[in-house]
Amino acid sequence: MRSAPTILHLDMDAFFAAAEQAAKPSLRGKPVVVGGLGPRGVVATASYEARRFGVHSAMPMAQARRLAPNAAYLVPRFSFYRSISEQVMRLLGALSPLVEPLSLDEAFVDLEAGGAARDAASARAVGERLRAEIEAVTGLTGSVGLAASKMIAKVASERAKPDGLVLIEPGTERALLGPLSVRTIPGVGPATGEHLRRAGITTCAELVEAGEDELVRLLGRAQGVSLHRMALGHDDRPVVAERDMKSVSVEDTFDTDLHDRLRIRLEVERLADRCVRRLRSSGHSGRTIVLKVRRYDFSTLTRSETLRGPTDDPVVVREAAARLLEGVDTTGGVRLLGVGVSGLADWTQEDLFAQAAGLIAGVAPGPGPDDATGTDTGHPPEPGRPPGAAPDARGGPGPGAVRQWSPGQDVRHAEHGPGWVQGSGVGRVTVRFEVPRGEIGRVRTFRVDDPELTPSEPLPLVAAPEAPELVSPEQLEPPEGQPSSPATEPKERSGAAGSGGADSSIP
Repeated sequence: MRSAPTILHLDMDAFFAAAEQAAKPSLRGKPVVVGGLGPRGVVATASYEARRFGVHSAMPMAQARRLAPNAAYLVPRFSFYRSISEQVMRLLGALSPLVEPLSLDEAFVDLEAGGAARDAASARAVGERLRAEIEAVTGLTGSVGLAASKMIAKVASERAKPDGLVLIEPGTERALLGPLSVRTIPGVGPATGEHLRRAGITTCAELVEAGEDELVRLLGRAQGVSLHRMALGHDDRPVVAERDMKSVSVEDTFDTDLHDRLRIRLEVERLADRCVRRLRSSGHSGRTIVLKVRRYDFSTLTRSETLRGPTDDPVVVREAAARLLEGVDTTGGVRLLGVGVSGLADWTQEDLFAQAAGLIAGVAPGPGPDDATGTDTGHPPEPGRPPGAAPDARGGPGPGAVRQWSPGQDVRHAEHGPGWVQGSGVGRVTVRFEVPRGEIGRVRTFRVDDPELTPSEPLPLVAAPEAPELVSPEQLEPPEGQPSSPATEPKERSGAAGSGGADSSIP
């Protein structure tokens, strides 16, 4: 354990919902819920205003709607959140080489490794400066916890919410943890927590009282010893800058159970394509293909197949997933499907064959057709275009296709400019036209197929500072026959007289 609170934990406040409120002035101070909007959707994030009604993350969306019927319910915009996250992570990276991201909105930082802080006073100063920089760059707020260990730093950031900073002095950890739930300790999930509750252990203080031997008897040696040490406040886990990715997966929950076998197979193939795109974007390939099926009765089946070598070929992954599906009984219906790839590598078996062929022929292997263009098959539907509808030559929806608009989606109108979708139905779409940090915008309704309304990219929450106007050398030259004015004198000369800068009378 350290002697100074130089481990920082940052947790952005209600990140997805706060980003939506910042992007949409009409939602400021109002309950906002982000997540899947279908009947089986789940809440991803709820704003603090929505939490007052009892809405929280991982809650079924149907329950959230009953608790807060007047909240704004929006689909997630992950590319938008990711761009903000990258800005935040760059700020953290400037503090230390040891930054351990846990998600888009949460990370640990080892301040001592970067020389940013060595004691409580300097750590607090760094934390306050970081909070100010995050708000200046993104327009959002984050809560900061500072402590001598990762576990306690996370507890501190929870206590700092929202928009605060809490520093836990080394030596006070045990007193802090005592009354807290055993679920506070990393590695204690619902199952372990319930097991401990049945043994009469619900707080960290009761973990300490139970003793190491009793915890080993209840949970096994590895977990029992670890839990006892952490309940005493001892956490020696280092901040790890890079974690090895173990798997890549995608899954979908359907609004109604799927019964048609052909439809199920098509969904599996679609998920396989999405999984491969994510796999390629991370620069990996994998050997083991995994299929996940949750049936109508909530029973979940997992099947896997290991290939001879790693691959990122969508055809190979699709075929393997289809073979796995053949061995699953889908009678009664399917509510969730997922496809994943594990056993990751940063090369493929096809790479080795290509390199060997290149060596034999005396040439280096070139990119394939997909590599040359950076494209792949099975692109997801574009916003505003329904799944399965082919785009026309202009990239819009094909003839006869009905455009789909989702609440919260970014749009642009040829006349009214940027806005976002408030809702759609009965052939109409309602759009509010407003921009981040602007005034509350006006609402207008259009036909869903209005050609002047198109999907657009999100606007930045904080406008980039304008670049200073450049002045050409010709503009600095005085007209022929006129003496140089003080404004056109070299800088050294204008400052030599002690004026302290340029003439304030210059327009």
